[in-house]
Amino acid sequence: MKNLYIHTRFFLMLISVGIIYVFAFFFPWLMFVAHIFLLLVFLLAIVEYLFLFNEKEGVSAQRILPEKLSNGDENPVKIDIKNNYNFKINVNVIDEIPFQFQKRDFLIKKKIESRKNLFFQYILEPKERGEYSFGALNVYASSPLGLIAKRFRFQKDVMLPAYPSFIHLRKYELMALQNEFLLGGTKKIRKLGHTMEFEQIKEYVPGDDIRTVNWKATSKSNRLMVNQFQDEKAQRVFIIIDKGRTMKMPFKGLSLLDYSINASMALAHIILKKGDRAGMMTFSKKAENKVAADHKSGQLKKISEALYNVKTDFFESDFNRLYQDVNFSLNQRSLILLFTNFETLDGLNRQIKYLRGISKNHLLVVVFFKNAELHQLIHKKPNNTQEIYDQIIAEKFEFEKKLIIQELRKYGIFSVYTLPENLNVDVINKYLEIKARGIL
Repeated sequence: MKNLYIHTRFFLMLISVGIIYVFAFFFPWLMFVAHIFLLLVFLLAIVEYLFLFNEKEGVSAQRILPEKLSNGDENPVKIDIKNNYNFKINVNVIDEIPFQFQKRDFLIKKKIESRKNLFFQYILEPKERGEYSFGALNVYASSPLGLIAKRFRFQKDVMLPAYPSFIHLRKYELMALQNEFLLGGTKKIRKLGHTMEFEQIKEYVPGDDIRTVNWKATSKSNRLMVNQFQDEKAQRVFIIIDKGRTMKMPFKGLSLLDYSINASMALAHIILKKGDRAGMMTFSKKAENKVAADHKSGQLKKISEALYNVKTDFFESDFNRLYQDVNFSLNQRSLILLFTNFETLDGLNRQIKYLRGISKNHLLVVVFFKNAELHQLIHKKPNNTQEIYDQIIAEKFEFEKKLIIQELRKYGIFSVYTLPENLNVDVINKYLEIKARGIL
């Protein structure tokens, strides 16, 4: 009897019988009607019980889950239900989804014809990495009478990990091939200078760059000879993620740390597709989660595993220690993309000497964030004096961010200043720009 559930319709019918009994005190002839109606309600309930419970496997169902969840993305969960009864049934589906989603009103109502399958899906959007435990998939089946229901339970206690965003990696790859990483359209980049590896010496032909003339080879052969170069392959690109307390700031359910981790996955995918070596590490009080720069087939999986359990430790980030670790770990010039956040110019000035130290031996790009709420406030039309004051203060903070960009540029440090939701596109665009210009 533990799988027997009584529907609201049954109680409504009993209430109706009770009302008839009340009126029967004033109209005695209604007493007979009330008896018949009460008997009919219980008879229908017994009939429905026999129909539902005589079939042991009246309903079969399964929850079809992906291998892992993609953090910050829409993940489809598919449900397949089959009606094994000889009659049409109504089903209420209650899936015990992980507590992290805080969804207490999950209910899907469907109708299934006799001996037919029903296939549908719903969407889950995780906001943090880690383990997500699903409870049982509960299916409550009832006949067209709708007085009682039989509960069926499937796939109890299923654990699913949530990894940094990976669903849209293919989309970013296609966009990178088309060089369409500006939100407003396509960005065409003119290649400057030479970031080349020597390939061979060949005879000069009209159109060759005269700056590549090899005078030594020319004097030996009495013909004008030039050096031929090919694009340098397997450049080192290192991703560094600050996991200090400033990265805990949330926007649209995700922290800046999660935005940075998702962008790092997308960026690493493009780096590897471009033939470069991708590496990463995180830092706060010390450097952790190190993955050496490489371009082997399993490199993206290594980076994903390293980022899976990264959490902020709420400490003040130690840029001095970062400078030492970078000098110790990276002995070859690399492109370093540093995901961090500076809210004030004073905050940058406290760390600028360490950033300058890193940029002496490497090409450094500092990635930091626009405050989405301040951005909305600046572009909102004020309706009263208080909102005008708020807008002026917001503009002051925005101006200070622009001073940070100028300060970084003064020391030859590149920067990406973007809204969290635009981070993936903007940071990959910066990588492609640097690669196309050949300034590494």
